[in-house]
Amino acid sequence: MGFAPSAMQLKSSAFNQDGLIPSRYTGEGEDVSPALSWTDAPDGTKAFAIICHDPDAPLVSPNGTYGFVHWVLYNIPGDVNSLEEGTAQFSSGKNDFGEVGYNGPMPPNGHGFHYYYFWVLALKEAVDLEQGLSLWDFLAKIEPQLIGMNRLVGRYKRD
Repeated sequence: MGFAPSAMQLKSSAFNQDGLIPSRYTGEGEDVSPALSWTDAPDGTKAFAIICHDPDAPLVSPNGTYGFVHWVLYNIPGDVNSLEEGTAQFSSGKNDFGEVGYNGPMPPNGHGFHYYYFWVLALKEAVDLEQGLSLWDFLAKIEPQLIGMNRLVGRYKRD
């Protein structure tokens, strides 16, 4: 499964590209999802999804996946172009904490900066998926519908 970034732009009022993620949005803070907005979706977009993944987490699973999944949000209609902070709308997948919903950055103490990739995915068809899918199950189900994507990267570390 391979994907390439498109012209879409993803932004947050909480942090800038490659900026520090405020502790409010982490496991050390209130652990709420940051507000996000996106523009320049491909023509024909019927749905969106959001993912937050930490590729710096030193974890590799037996099936070859790596890093740590913090958020999978899907069944977002194509006419939506933003999410409020702490959103409880749409369908949440299971993160690598074993929870359904958002759980923010929480790298090991003394591990240095981790980079958190917030992805927006544009789909050419709305796919009505059940709540609680893992990232990898979700991606397998939507891959044929994916027509665009891009990311916003934030940094966080614990001392």
